[in-house]
Amino acid sequence: MVKDSRIMLVVLILTGVMLIMGCDSGNSAVSAKKDDVVQVHYTGTLEDGTVFDTSVGREPLEFVLGQGKTIAGFEQAILGMKIGESKTVTIAADDAYGQRSDDMILEVNRDNLSGEIIPAVGQQLQTTQPDGSTMVVLITEVSETTITIDANHPLAGKDLTFEIELVSIK
Repeated sequence: MVKDSRIMLVVLILTGVMLIMGCDSGNSAVSAKKDDVVQVHYTGTLEDGTVFDTSVGREPLEFVLGQGKTIAGFEQAILGMKIGESKTVTIAADDAYGQRSDDMILEVNRDNLSGEIIPAVGQQLQTTQPDGSTMVVLITEVSETTITIDANHPLAGKDLTFEIELVSIK
């Protein structure tokens, strides 16, 4: 009987230690932190419910937390999540793509366009920046001599809602 009591005591102590340390049969106790490689499934919607992007039906999005490869508010929402956890967050425009800026709307002489481009309202053009990066702009007006382009991100000025599921932490 003393031996059975000792075994029971050891089992209880080990169980208590496992509970205190957060150990379980999987990795669900591991929380996402800066510099972790994470995989997430997500669906992004606008205030009116319009879906603007989703990973559903594709491979999960994979990136390193804290490297700024996604919008800041999205990364912030994932910090502290556990594998298998899901959440819905709304990210204010300032923490997403920023506010729209009139400075990003420019009138350009049509002579600056390549001869093979026939500009039309709604058309997107890709332009190379002085630092070598590329930027997509939207043609918003066309006249005989000029075009007006909008270099704001299409989601600038909009609050974004994301349904996020943390799939893995590597």
